[in-house]
Amino acid sequence: MIRFEQVTKRYADGTTAVDELSFEVAEGELVTLVGPSGCGKTTTMKMVNRLVEPTSGRILLGGEDIAAVDPVRLRRTIGYVIQQVGLFPHRTVLDNTATVPALLGWKKARARERAAELLDLVGLDPGTYGHRYPEQLSGGQRQRVGVARALAADPPVLLMDEPFGAVDPVVRERLQSEFLKLQATVRKTVLLVTHDLEEAIRLGDRIAVYGQGRIEQFDTPATVLGAPATPYVADFVGADRGLKRLAVTPVTEADLEDPAPGRSSGSSGTTTGTAPGRSSGAATGKTLGTAPGEAPAVPLGASLKDALAVLLQHDAGRVAVHAPGEPGRVLGSLTTAGVHRALRRTAAAEVSSR
Repeated sequence: MIRFEQVTKRYADGTTAVDELSFEVAEGELVTLVGPSGCGKTTTMKMVNRLVEPTSGRILLGGEDIAAVDPVRLRRTIGYVIQQVGLFPHRTVLDNTATVPALLGWKKARARERAAELLDLVGLDPGTYGHRYPEQLSGGQRQRVGVARALAADPPVLLMDEPFGAVDPVVRERLQSEFLKLQATVRKTVLLVTHDLEEAIRLGDRIAVYGQGRIEQFDTPATVLGAPATPYVADFVGADRGLKRLAVTPVTEADLEDPAPGRSSGSSGTTTGTAPGRSSGAATGKTLGTAPGEAPAVPLGASLKDALAVLLQHDAGRVAVHAPGEPGRVLGSLTTAGVHRALRRTAAAEVSSR
C-alpha cells in the first residue's frame, strides 16, 4: 500500500533528515516508526501526504507515485491524526468530524450521518457529545474525535503523529486499547510515529527503529526485542528487552502443562481485566483473572506479561489457561517455568529465521 524507494530529504542548510529510505507497508498493516527526537520519523510520515517534499526518490501509494497527485486531493484521501488534535474550536464535535466529507462535496445530511457513525465507533455517543464544542471535552475525548475525523471519509491510509502523547498515562493506555480494537474493525493501513518504545511495541504489527535518518531495523516487535539487528537497536530497546518481550508473546498450547488443580472443565467463572497483548496470534481485549474461590486463569492467546501478572497477583505457582471466550473449558496450565520456556522457544525461532 505504501512504498518508499530510496527516498532522501535534504534541507538547504545541508541537513539530511532522511537518507535513501526504502521500505514497504502492506495493506491493512499498522507500522510504528520509533526513535529519538530528530531521527527523521516525522519527516518520513509527512512525506506520505506531501506536507514535506522529498529531495529524491519515490513514494508510491497503492502503486501510484504521489508526486503526480495534486497535494490537496492527496491529503483528502489520507487520514491524519496529530498529538494536538487540531479541532476547530468554533465548530461542534459533529461538524468537526464531518469536515473532510464536507470538503469532498458530500451532502450535509450524509456527512453528518457518517460523523455520527464514527463518533459512536470511537465510543462517543453522538447524541451526548455531537453538539458540544472541543473546549467542553477532556483531552482523551478530543483525541477520539480526532481519530473519528481522520476516518470520516473512509481513507485507505491513516497517518498518526504522536497521537496519544498529550494525555496522561492511564488515559493513554485506554486509548491505545480502544484504537487496537478499532483497527481490528476498520483495518486501515497505518503509519504511527512515536518516541515511546512501549507504545510502538504494543501497537505495531511491525516496528521501524530509526537511527539518524535511517531505519536500523524493520521487523515484528518480538523480533526487534528478541534479535536486535545492530548494537544501536540493542541499546535502544534496552537491557530489559527480555521483559518487554513478555508483552508481545502470546500464550500458546505448546506452553501448557496439565490442567491446573481447582479449575474444572465444568466451571464457569466471572473474569475481570483485559489482556492488551499485541503479537502474532495474540488478540486484544480478552478477559483474564479469576472467579471467587477458583484458581487464577487467563485465556489462550493472552500475553505472557498478563499471565505472569496474574501469577504474581495471586502468588500462585500456575495459572489455568482456558479457551478464548470459554472460561469453563480449561486447556492446561502455565507455570513460571513455562513462561521462561516460551520466551526461549520464540527467541530461538526468530534467530533461526533471520
